[in-house]
Amino acid sequence: MVEDLQLVIADNIPLRDAVFETLREAILKGVLPPGQHLMEMQLAYQLGVSRTPVREAIRMLELEGLVNMVPRKGARVAAISEKSLCDVLEVRRALEELSVRLACTRMERDDLEKLDSINQQFIRACQSDDVVQIARIDESFHAVIYEAADNVKLLQLLNQMQNQMYRYRIEYIKMKDRRQILVEEHKKIIHSLARRDVDAATEATRTHIAHQEQYVMSVIQGNR
Repeated sequence: MVEDLQLVIADNIPLRDAVFETLREAILKGVLPPGQHLMEMQLAYQLGVSRTPVREAIRMLELEGLVNMVPRKGARVAAISEKSLCDVLEVRRALEELSVRLACTRMERDDLEKLDSINQQFIRACQSDDVVQIARIDESFHAVIYEAADNVKLLQLLNQMQNQMYRYRIEYIKMKDRRQILVEEHKKIIHSLARRDVDAATEATRTHIAHQEQYVMSVIQGNR
């Protein structure tokens, strides 16, 4: 039994989604650690729901790569592996570089102002220990660039990658000394976009992703 697991129900969302968000946050914060067996009956009892929304939530978590289904053993919280990190970041790097290149020529002044405003929110959030909130604001920052690229198919792919990246983003943000680096990298991206300097924006984005990859990889290797 996981004592810190409590269902948080927001207005106007299906019970399945509430269970999903509760379990997702528990995994990202380490309340449900890698390898933890997710027993439907036990989780349903603790959250005060039936097994159906728990089963549906676990399937959603599997699609995000946060849960593995083990034959004859059921669902377990997935470990963070070097291979999965490399696979995700190879795709993310290509998509984000394309996104920022397109945004350089298509972004409006309002988009730049929104980016700067979100980065100010990010700076304030970094003073707290709410890593989930910090990660969500970081996602919002990148989402503005995705939207500004003005390519529907690219946006769909990037949104799918956001889910895959979320866990690695959380791991990076957990370290307070990395947060100022993120702030400065955001500023470089904003300045490059404001100048419509495609090469500089692409390089800033590439560096932004590389730093995350290097750090999370070191965490994975250190946990062996």
